[in-house]
Amino acid sequence: MAEKKKPSRQQVFTLVVQIGRKEGDGLPAKATGAGLVVFASGIDEAEAVRETVAVLKQADTAPLDVTGYGTLTEREAEGHEIGDDERALMQRALDENAVIIAQMEPFYGTHPEVDAD
Repeated sequence: MAEKKKPSRQQVFTLVVQIGRKEGDGLPAKATGAGLVVFASGIDEAEAVRETVAVLKQADTAPLDVTGYGTLTEREAEGHEIGDDERALMQRALDENAVIIAQMEPFYGTHPEVDAD
């Protein structure tokens, strides 16, 4: 009798992570940090965040803040446009139970202050 494989409860979450500077982080010399778009698998968003932070720390980066944007289904329900490349990376994160950095944007200098008039 063949054993039925239990369906996975893993989901893929879209996260935006801000990282600061740390020696050996691989960011451009004049960058003050970076923003990362990450697809991470997990049973829930909290697990995806924990795994992402752990992987980024192992990669000698300094994660400062993580914002979750939900699963593919949740993002679609909110009207986000999700292209084929993004869907493919999400599927890869699910298939490999992985944390995938989809985009990295270095920050330079400080963020402009908002005029409070």
